[in-house]
Amino acid sequence: MTTIIAVVSLLLLVAGGVHIALALGVIAVGLLTFNFNIPVVLVAQMAWDSVDKYALVCIPFFIFAGNLMSRGNLALVILELVGTVIRWFRGGVALALAMSSVFFAAVNGSSVACAVALGPAAVKLLPAEGYSARFAASLVAVCGTLGLMIPPSLTFILIGSIVGLPITDLFIAGIVPGLFEAVLLGITTLIVSRVKGYGHVGQRPDWKGFGQRLPGAAGALMMPVIIIGTIYMGWFTPTEVSALAAVYAVVLVTLVYRTANLAAVWETARESVLQTVMIYGVLLGSGLLTAVLTRLGLAAELTGMLKEAQVSPFEFLLVVNLLLIVVGMFLDGVSMIVLLSPILFPMAQAVGVDLIHFAVIMTALVEVATLTPPVGLNLFVMSRITKMPLHSIVKGVLPFYGMRVVALVVINAFPALSLVLVK
Repeated sequence: MTTIIAVVSLLLLVAGGVHIALALGVIAVGLLTFNFNIPVVLVAQMAWDSVDKYALVCIPFFIFAGNLMSRGNLALVILELVGTVIRWFRGGVALALAMSSVFFAAVNGSSVACAVALGPAAVKLLPAEGYSARFAASLVAVCGTLGLMIPPSLTFILIGSIVGLPITDLFIAGIVPGLFEAVLLGITTLIVSRVKGYGHVGQRPDWKGFGQRLPGAAGALMMPVIIIGTIYMGWFTPTEVSALAAVYAVVLVTLVYRTANLAAVWETARESVLQTVMIYGVLLGSGLLTAVLTRLGLAAELTGMLKEAQVSPFEFLLVVNLLLIVVGMFLDGVSMIVLLSPILFPMAQAVGVDLIHFAVIMTALVEVATLTPPVGLNLFVMSRITKMPLHSIVKGVLPFYGMRVVALVVINAFPALSLVLVK
């Protein structure tokens, strides 16, 4: 009964416009102090322990590096580089955008940041090349979701810190599924472009132009190599490489490309701190709520019910996928992860689902959530950038949404995609 009251109260607070971090904290503190008679001092210590983790130090650094690369207006540099060799066939420029999104996904770690980085350049370049404005906005919204799967993914950082999985393994596990999603995205982009007749057609690949632009783009292209390569080789931990990425980003935008001055770097740092505080606030609230759930024995009770009912991995994953698709319509990705991870991961382990694989599945579900109205964050981001009505972008996203569902099914069905580089 206590659990039901807490859940209903939490939903009412969120529906009333209270920030999820504050709503989590209010409910959790109330339960801990009044139901379990825990002193407020100990509650504060429990909240601090939820964010006092070495792995979480990488969050502000990755956010800062991604924001700085976005502010440096490097999207056009990468788009022009890739576009020189694939502009010759219909849909080539749109495919260049899809391919460029892999680069920004490997820099930002966030779907929203990836969409913001690509959006301004895409909505100017694609309409000039014969694509509709709605298609450009919808494509960027979908491209941004790759930032959640391809490392350095903030989603994996949160999951790893909450449930105790190695973040390095989670990063590595996201590489193959992320590239698989990028391939499906490219195929869907070409199909839609050909069906709709989007894009001008050039005569042949401009290899000379590619060679001329490559040296100028080399500095930016090295960023994902530094992040993913050093982690995969075991040279640095995610926390160490996040600091390296932040320093490298400052050097790139101030000394190499000269697209930002020190004042812009300072403003980016301030914005990144504010974004980090928001995430840490949600983690504080979720840490307290996890303590409540542990004392109530909810996770242990649900796990015991699964074992008694002999639920198969297929049945469990089917229910989880349907549940999170519905939940994703009303909660953002961070809230989904911090609320449900402490409950779902013990249940996944109880039915025999590999936890690394389950983390990739959950990330794929968060990707779908960013494109699902009424709370799909990427839809709102592109609506704000393009000044287009939300329903117009939703309509343009529909073909890509089908692609996302196909990717989700394949990731669920084939654990090897997630585990091939890990084990």
